[in-house]
Amino acid sequence: MRVLFVCLGNICRSPTAEGVLRHQLQVAGLADQVHVASAGTGDWHVGKAPDARTCRAALSRGYDLSAQRAQQVSARHFAEYDLVLAMDKSNLAHLQALRPHAASAELDLFLRRYGAALDEVPDPYYGGADGFEQVLDLIEAACQALVVEIKGRL
Repeated sequence: MRVLFVCLGNICRSPTAEGVLRHQLQVAGLADQVHVASAGTGDWHVGKAPDARTCRAALSRGYDLSAQRAQQVSARHFAEYDLVLAMDKSNLAHLQALRPHAASAELDLFLRRYGAALDEVPDPYYGGADGFEQVLDLIEAACQALVVEIKGRL
């Protein structure tokens, strides 16, 4: 199975989700059966590491994001991934417009699909440290539900 997380710049929310899901899959013994990646709808940060604040918050919970590099989502991703998960409604709209008509990849809002109280993962970029912690809380819970779904699919 192949999962792609998408946010705006691929430096805060989607790399966090990628790191958290990879960790949870490792703990569940499924890491070798699922490919996980992340991308952004914009191209501003292509090739760059995740935001330093994102990395610090993730590392404080045991997630090392330092090897990740931002990439921009493209139409080809809909053929390469089974599940494409957007962090917010704006990203979802962008992905819906980009998605080829015959694409087989499932596309949804990450939090809406996995039972969170919120539909969108808030963008912490312009806020303080508490925003990065909130993003981690939301993503950790949603990834737990995603791992359950993955187990059912495999």
